[in-house]
Amino acid sequence: MSKSFIMLTALLLAPMAFYLNAQPTESQVITQPPVLSQEKQRLLGLPVYIRILKEEKKLELFVENNGEYKLAQTYPICNYSGGLGPKRYQGDFKSPEGFYQVTMKSLNPNSKFYRSFNLGYPNQFDQEHGFTGKNLMVHGDCISEGCYAMTDQQIGEIYQFIEYALINGQPQIDVNIFPFRMTNENLQRYHHSVHYDFWRQLKAGYDFFEKTHQAPNMAVVNGRYNLAPQSMLANNQKKTSNPFAH
Repeated sequence: MSKSFIMLTALLLAPMAFYLNAQPTESQVITQPPVLSQEKQRLLGLPVYIRILKEEKKLELFVENNGEYKLAQTYPICNYSGGLGPKRYQGDFKSPEGFYQVTMKSLNPNSKFYRSFNLGYPNQFDQEHGFTGKNLMVHGDCISEGCYAMTDQQIGEIYQFIEYALINGQPQIDVNIFPFRMTNENLQRYHHSVHYDFWRQLKAGYDFFEKTHQAPNMAVVNGRYNLAPQSMLANNQKKTSNPFAH
């Protein structure tokens, strides 16, 4: 084999070797949070409320401003699984419905799905009905086996709002998950559903938020969701300023 042929081969293979060596490994992938617009940055640290609407595949992010929650952003949900109705047991591949709360312990900045937060399923209602399952999340990567999956960009933004609100003193973030917008007309469409009575319970919380623009304080009484005395809600609220605004 001639010396010139060996040199030519080396030159041709060099760019390929450089390209292969330059590919990031999983540990090298950049996972910095997305840069928020200035308008959104001004909202960081204020109390947050999240509403998920299964049928529309939407996650609505509300931020408290001047004493009431106002819609800051609507995000399309990439995927959820199992159709309408509550999750009932481990392995049914259903995404939950109901009233859940997220705390600092719920957050996972190192999720294999980029970012995630645990919904806290099963909650008291789920447990009283014997529902089983664990690790039900909202996360990135657009893949769902019972969780609510978003794009990485979307979950990066949502995660920042939740994290900053918790750091700034909000005790927990309410995440309310509904099968659809709980109007009388929509509920009537499903009056033959086996979930109809359950959805009527969810409607009380939905209607409260629509009327007051405050997160509903829900209690579980005899295995049913009920609006708790709203004096309890007032006692749990904490006025917060926004030290993170730019």
